[in-house]
Amino acid sequence: MWTIIKIDKKKLNLLKQDFQKKIEGNFIFYNPKLRVQKLKKNKLVNKEIDILENYVFCFNKNFDKESTLNNLKFCRGFNYFLSGFKQSQSEIEYFINKCKSFEDKYGYLSNSFFLQKVNNTYKFLSGPFTNKIFKIIALRKNKIDVLMGNLKSTINRKDFLFKPI
Repeated sequence: MWTIIKIDKKKLNLLKQDFQKKIEGNFIFYNPKLRVQKLKKNKLVNKEIDILENYVFCFNKNFDKESTLNNLKFCRGFNYFLSGFKQSQSEIEYFINKCKSFEDKYGYLSNSFFLQKVNNTYKFLSGPFTNKIFKIIALRKNKIDVLMGNLKSTINRKDFLFKPI
């Protein structure tokens, strides 16, 4: 059974160790990430961004038992279980499978994961326009026409990462 856990990101490894000590069976942790290139001091730096921030998915066959959940509440790095995960198993599995289908060979989500719509506002996460806000004017097969202020431009979908605002 999948659950959604709010964690302290700095203590994720301690949390994994504590889970293994307290509960039998294998745990599967899943945290979808983006890889972003930022320009820092005239150098391109790769940075990982967790799209769920302080939340991770965790699978264990024993999560349907209340005693298992109570046993894990005092692990290092653990904040709480998101309520309602038992009723939302199909939605959680659908989201995880969707994320995995958009991953590249390194396990990072591709830009096509985010739904792109005309006349919506987005923010660049990579490239020379990092942190610049733009509006999509037109969508084509591999290219996007964008408007940044008064500047119109065409970019390749696969070359830049951006997120909706």
